[in-house]
Amino acid sequence: MSGRLFAVVGPSGAGKDTLMAAARAARPDIALVRRVITRPESAGGEDYEGVTEAEFALRLAAGQFALHWRAHGLHYAIPETELAPMADGPLLFNGSRAALPVAAARFPDLTVIRVTAPSAVLIERLMARGRETREDIEARVQRASYELPEGLRVIDVRNDGPLAEGVARFLAALQPVSA
Repeated sequence: MSGRLFAVVGPSGAGKDTLMAAARAARPDIALVRRVITRPESAGGEDYEGVTEAEFALRLAAGQFALHWRAHGLHYAIPETELAPMADGPLLFNGSRAALPVAAARFPDLTVIRVTAPSAVLIERLMARGRETREDIEARVQRASYELPEGLRVIDVRNDGPLAEGVARFLAALQPVSA
């Protein structure tokens, strides 16, 4: 399994970070990428490095990012240094559907894990975060798309029930595909 890179994508509230953390807890050989985001770390959520727009721009210009994108008014990046653990086992990053064509071109063996959940579940989870109004959340969920660019290796994982079920599905998605 060493050397495999997984982009974990799906709408906000699908449980990507929760599933990734639980997979890591169950399998110590899994490494998680710590993203750089132009959001204060005090906003909570995943373990990430919060930076200002100016710091992000400087690091981007210096070539420090293996991948970067913009979503929901924020800049996101995968630092080059975060890719080192890939040599030892599966490496997972929380990605964006919009960044997948560039990611697949850079990493031809990339596998995409698309995490899904029904709209009602997404709304409930996003409301629990307390970062947006219900109206904003409902609009976000209405805009959510599960479509991905053509030609990618994609594994779908439904995460709409008990956590243990979602984690089991997620761990199964990390297993090598038999030829």
